[in-house]
Amino acid sequence: MTDVWSERAEAYRASDAHRSGRDLELFAEWAEGETALDVATGGGHVANRLREAGLRVVTIDPAPGMKPDVISRAEEIPFADASFDVVACRIAAHHFQDPAGALREMARVSRSLVLVADNLFLDESREEADRLRDPTHVRNYSEEEWRGMFDAAGLDMEAFEREDKRIDFQGWLDRAGTPPEDADRVRELLADRIEDGKLKLDRGIFKGRVR
Repeated sequence: MTDVWSERAEAYRASDAHRSGRDLELFAEWAEGETALDVATGGGHVANRLREAGLRVVTIDPAPGMKPDVISRAEEIPFADASFDVVACRIAAHHFQDPAGALREMARVSRSLVLVADNLFLDESREEADRLRDPTHVRNYSEEEWRGMFDAAGLDMEAFEREDKRIDFQGWLDRAGTPPEDADRVRELLADRIEDGKLKLDRGIFKGRVR
């Protein structure tokens, strides 16, 4: 998987779908303190936005091609307890093998806040489409599942917002290198969520505070 993500790195750095969004603005608005950890940094968009907001940011990612400060999985963060004021993770948890474990790690290394944004579970057809489009996809989770994981990680949910996000459908396929035969099936599965070449996503944005 790491090699796959390294190969995709430039596409994610240049992705219009990742460079902007309500989630990025909320992360900057919600952040407090002086230091932040960007988990599964990918194209580095969260880190860039938090630096613009005045924080000192460290990035981690398992893929060397994403050029993180530290190469690490989200489930095994190599920092001491309470090392950062804010820990953030955006549009990555649906790839994690153990999202609840990753969230516990994020809570462990945070002194104050954990911010998470990810696409929300809709139905099994959408999950099938996501896996066909990108075999590294594990699962999306519902708002209720996320609230349960936050609570189990020792985080009090302070805020939640649902973002109605629309992204270029073909660009979404291209970033994952989806084969044409699979792309046709993905389009069929998501037909009711594609309009004028745009795919509608339901994204959850969560703000949790360490107890």
